[in-house]
Amino acid sequence: MSARPDPNAQVATERRAYYNAIRTLHLSPLWEQLHALVPPQPSSPCVAMHWPYESVRPHLMRSGELISAAEAVRRVLVLENPALPGLASVTQSLYAGLQLILPAEVAPAHRHTQSALRFVVEGQGAYTAVNGERTTMQPGDFIITPAWTWHDHGSDAGGPVVWLDGLDIPLVRFFDAGFAENAPSESQAITRPEGHNLARYGANMAPLREASPHGATSPIFCYPYARSRDALARLQRDGVIDAWDGVKMAYINPATGGAPTPTMAAFLQLLPAGFDGKPYRQTDGAVFSVVEGRGVATIGDGAAQQRFEFAPRDHFVVPSWQRLQLQAHDECVLFSFSDRPVQQATALWREQRLDA
Repeated sequence: MSARPDPNAQVATERRAYYNAIRTLHLSPLWEQLHALVPPQPSSPCVAMHWPYESVRPHLMRSGELISAAEAVRRVLVLENPALPGLASVTQSLYAGLQLILPAEVAPAHRHTQSALRFVVEGQGAYTAVNGERTTMQPGDFIITPAWTWHDHGSDAGGPVVWLDGLDIPLVRFFDAGFAENAPSESQAITRPEGHNLARYGANMAPLREASPHGATSPIFCYPYARSRDALARLQRDGVIDAWDGVKMAYINPATGGAPTPTMAAFLQLLPAGFDGKPYRQTDGAVFSVVEGRGVATIGDGAAQQRFEFAPRDHFVVPSWQRLQLQAHDECVLFSFSDRPVQQATALWREQRLDA
């Protein structure tokens, strides 16, 4: 008695032949990948990662012996997400790196369509110049380089200065919108006194009949840590400690009330000593820089959960929609940045605050 043909095998054979035929026309069947394209909830390929500064710093200093700032253009060690090797990405939309400048060096002037932020991690006395105005770097200062503005860095310091670079490089790459240009001279001419724009826009006032100098980006390109830290201390003293965030503030563009740059938001938060935060998740993956104190960041769910003991100058990344819980052994201050403005502008941003 002959075996009856398997109808399922026949269908599978016909489908394979069909898929091979349409592939020659660069067509693909949506039904084969719909669930991956439209998932029930975000499932980032990125993983949580912790970069202890005591482990990173020796390699950063060694780079200063091997290559000059002028040679490198920007002497940076990229904080690369382990799940995105070779892409210079800490999340799918953000770049992060630690930049080193040594005494008397200059990182030459250039400009690019990517927006950049700096957060000073170690040292003082280096400077960055943006479109003719210079600011001297102090630990904890938050500094912006607006898109397509001339900028260079230099150092009058007696020792090394390190800062965190955050850029929207992967996002701009996604849009195929990257342009860059080198300046004709190593350093740009300084045409305004230091603190010029901070004086004009940093007192909850703005000059009449004067357009903001950097378009949609904040006219203030340096937010001094001393001011920000004092604001956190006042809120801690006078306000309510949030069960998830402690005391958390967003840096803002004083001209609009929005984020400092169109593509990246930045935050500073204080966790009181002994703080045991409740867990939460957000769609914007975030990069954290530890300014003060020691604590624990628990990231992820179930078997994939990771527990990072953090210390001053450490960095860690929390991918999109991964659970984050913060605890503080002593009083902690954390800086962070994310792509939240883009998600909010496209009505994508979500947050879930959990009880446990």
